[in-house]
Amino acid sequence: MRGIIPIVAIVCTLLAGSMVAGAIESSDFDDPTVCKGCHAEIYNQWDGSMHSIAYTDPVYLAEEEMASNETDGLTDTYCARCHTPIGVLSGEVPPIGHENISEVSKKGIQCDFCHNVNKSTGIGNGAFMVALDGFKRGPYDDSKSPSHGSMLSDLHTKSEFCGMCHDVNHPVTGIPIETTYTEWKEGPYNSTTQCQDCHMTPGITHFEANPGKASGIGPERDHIYTHYFVGGNAAVTGVIGSEVHQQMAEERLKSAATLVLEAEKKVTEAEITVKVTNVGAGHKLPTGLTEAREAWIEIMAKDASGKEIYHVGGLDSDGEVDPDAVMYHVVLGDASGNPTVKVWEAESVLSDNRILPKETRVEKYNFAIPEGVNDPITVEAKLNYRSASQKFLDELFGKGALVAPVIEMAGAEDTIVLGKKAPDEGVPGFESIFALLSLLVVAYLVRRNVK
Repeated sequence: MRGIIPIVAIVCTLLAGSMVAGAIESSDFDDPTVCKGCHAEIYNQWDGSMHSIAYTDPVYLAEEEMASNETDGLTDTYCARCHTPIGVLSGEVPPIGHENISEVSKKGIQCDFCHNVNKSTGIGNGAFMVALDGFKRGPYDDSKSPSHGSMLSDLHTKSEFCGMCHDVNHPVTGIPIETTYTEWKEGPYNSTTQCQDCHMTPGITHFEANPGKASGIGPERDHIYTHYFVGGNAAVTGVIGSEVHQQMAEERLKSAATLVLEAEKKVTEAEITVKVTNVGAGHKLPTGLTEAREAWIEIMAKDASGKEIYHVGGLDSDGEVDPDAVMYHVVLGDASGNPTVKVWEAESVLSDNRILPKETRVEKYNFAIPEGVNDPITVEAKLNYRSASQKFLDELFGKGALVAPVIEMAGAEDTIVLGKKAPDEGVPGFESIFALLSLLVVAYLVRRNVK
């Protein structure tokens, strides 16, 4: 298999960069329910989040199994490093599967892992180090607990903490697979806003202070970071029944972009202009594993009777997006240059037309106005989003077994008035004839009076 030796070498290097697998035990980490004893509110926010199910996420497990089978297990550690870091550090992974995984390792990105991270060895591919020294690290320098030591960690308040896992590059080809941190770093918010300012506060797409206590015995503080870790995944949170996280994800998606629609008649055609602006995300839209994510524009036009006269961007009978739709996403290429959603096959980026932070995209459409339509024409435009294509989910789970919801991020309506004259508006030119007759009558009367 192409790239086997490089993958093995790089995976070993990744492990050596933090802690050697097996040097610690999973039992060295507390289960999140232990932390719940003092941090009940924070635990409840985390429970049901994508971090809490990073390992048990059914989409991740299915894709991990497919990748493992197709690479003879070479991807096992690489992916699991950020989905079950305790499982990897303790040597429970590889192999994949539940047989060797302890309960604490199944808890994904959990309290005692994050708060034992003491430094970063770089950005991406799980570049973290942990220190099991009895101190929990966080954003305060005056924390006191009867259960553990506490230590200030500036790293925990910086985007670089998130960047350890939220940038992913292919270990052999170096192809970027996920670039959320890099998108922020290269964007307009990098000097004013950290990841935590949006994703760990009550504000939907902005920082909002959250005064309160981190624990029942802790001091009142001006701001306590929330632990919902809300992103754009409303599909898996819905599958696992986490309604709070699902609703928050949908709310965030609906606050990330605006859409402006202008529709007008040009002779016998309708001309439509759609402007989409990334107003609420500090990274590209969409972000994450964008070979699977789909964000696209849907346009529908109906006449006054409700008859559809134009539609682009809808779903077909298999749940796939119209190929003529404007789609904002990344297309990866395999060794033959063919599109692939299997990240382990990626050897190139064929295209990336996602929307930058604060960027506005202008899309143009036009269609012929059919004869006999009822005036006026109503045009509707939507920016839609879903976490994965139906084709991809069908390949993982079987046809129709899992359906990702389509979420309308933004939308607008406009009207085209055709300006047809109704039959009772008179014969063309009658006004002119009436005016001429009036002048003749006036002239006759004037002439008669003169005589």
